[in-house]
Amino acid sequence: MAGERLDRVVTSLAPDLTRSQARRLIDLGRVTLDGTTPKAGAAVRAGQRLRVEPLPPEALSVEAEDIPVRVLYRDDDVIVVDKPADLVVHPAAGHARGTLVNALAALGAGGGDPARPGIVHRLDKGTSGVMVVARNVTAHARLAEQFAGRTVDKTYLAIVVGEPPAEGRIETLFARHPVDRKRFTSRTTRGRTALTTFRLRERRPGCAMLEVRLGTGRTHQIRVHLSEGGWPILGDPVYGRAPRDPELRRAAQALARPALHAWRLAFTHPRTGERLAFEADVPADFERAWKGISPGVVGGTS
Repeated sequence: MAGERLDRVVTSLAPDLTRSQARRLIDLGRVTLDGTTPKAGAAVRAGQRLRVEPLPPEALSVEAEDIPVRVLYRDDDVIVVDKPADLVVHPAAGHARGTLVNALAALGAGGGDPARPGIVHRLDKGTSGVMVVARNVTAHARLAEQFAGRTVDKTYLAIVVGEPPAEGRIETLFARHPVDRKRFTSRTTRGRTALTTFRLRERRPGCAMLEVRLGTGRTHQIRVHLSEGGWPILGDPVYGRAPRDPELRRAAQALARPALHAWRLAFTHPRTGERLAFEADVPADFERAWKGISPGVVGGTS
């Protein structure tokens, strides 16, 4: 990230923020580099210490909503939840209500300010699984440092179409698609480094279930890396393809989302320094999709 504009760096580390939101944080003096408050266009140098504080209460109004979300752990500093599929993480244009942040506000996840749960990472709308949320500014800063420093362990389960090897490592450059700006690609000569590793959990002819670990946290990284590796995630409407096999096609239609689940998350507690690990149960729709594919299916993609 050395040499990049500050507002770009902030949005890459906090993908739930838009560029305009990042610039607003910078203009409010809530983003510092080595203790100074630079301009949004300032170039970030290697080794600089970046600190981002959430917006003040008057700048953010979140309506608390009673949305069922399973809480895996909570204390005064963090709350760990199992996000359901089809739940958007953060309010945005078109999603002011019915988001995980609205649910967290109802749970008092923001600590002293229940309208300000501190999102430090995100999952796509269609991805289920475990997330950690900061309950105060100090916890937010320390967790953000862990995500930026790649010391958080993130393991996913994915059902893919095709026949991947028993294990693999995918390390590429990663950037927005040059034509479709809502997509990302690893087929680029410019961009940030992205690292994904995987190992086979179970195989069936024409498809497989993988355990996938993120070495970096780029937007859509797992979906892109597996798809461009030749093993698209079952049910992915953006990076996937319709399976030729009728049974796989029915499984994808029944699931109605990408078969991707954030299974395990491990991080260091921001106050105590204790290493914590959490696991989100495999959701029923994911399990049904896998069990509905018979061992004798012959799959493929069109």
